[in-house]
Amino acid sequence: MHEEGDLQAVRPWASVTKLAVALAVGVEVDWEEHRYDEPVGPGSATLANLLSHSSGLGFEEGDPVRPPGERRVYSNAGVERAVASIVGDGDAALWLRSRVFEPLGMSSSELRGRACADGWGSTEDLSQLALAWLRGDGISTATRDLAITPYLPGLDGVVPGFGRFSPCPWGLGPEIRGDKRHWMGDWTPTSFGHFGQSGAILLANVDEGIAVVATSEVAFGPWAVELWPAWTSQVREIALT
Repeated sequence: MHEEGDLQAVRPWASVTKLAVALAVGVEVDWEEHRYDEPVGPGSATLANLLSHSSGLGFEEGDPVRPPGERRVYSNAGVERAVASIVGDGDAALWLRSRVFEPLGMSSSELRGRACADGWGSTEDLSQLALAWLRGDGISTATRDLAITPYLPGLDGVVPGFGRFSPCPWGLGPEIRGDKRHWMGDWTPTSFGHFGQSGAILLANVDEGIAVVATSEVAFGPWAVELWPAWTSQVREIALT
């Protein structure tokens, strides 16, 4: 294990929050409270469509809508609808705490707003989330494996900040690298994770048993587009030696 910086400082995770949400949904599936194939809208879109950005919803509510399963359109609105379909009139922050943060001992982590992008926590807590994905903590291995397998793998789409990819594989929450050349560097095709506009990242690979996480005091920008591909590649090389 290699560590740098203040691992206890609480910082915003932005869209890396979606990985905590995806784990929480996995708990619901394991408890048979919800199913990935249940229709939750719009149209015939399922919970799996919403989590994999294939529901047809635009980036935010009110943006143009496409038919489900036609294209990978990155959608905060879709993740918000997925969470709403589970918590209803309940508190998403309490739901995320009870399903993920408390069971994993992530004591500094909390949801401070929207479930799609307003998680806050320390780098140490983010490493606990990465370990949970690697080991299947809190959810069954079968559910974890389903979540990190490309859903509708042939869909084209855009990774915000990095451009269009054909195809653009995504799991049920995590982005899957596939053949994309971008922030995941030279990690293998089965690698998965997420980054956020806060500059936070989580990248993992179950087959190799490795992960890298980071939080940042500097928001995502050109620096990240330039740095991350080389940096994540270097981290993987170090982890495997």
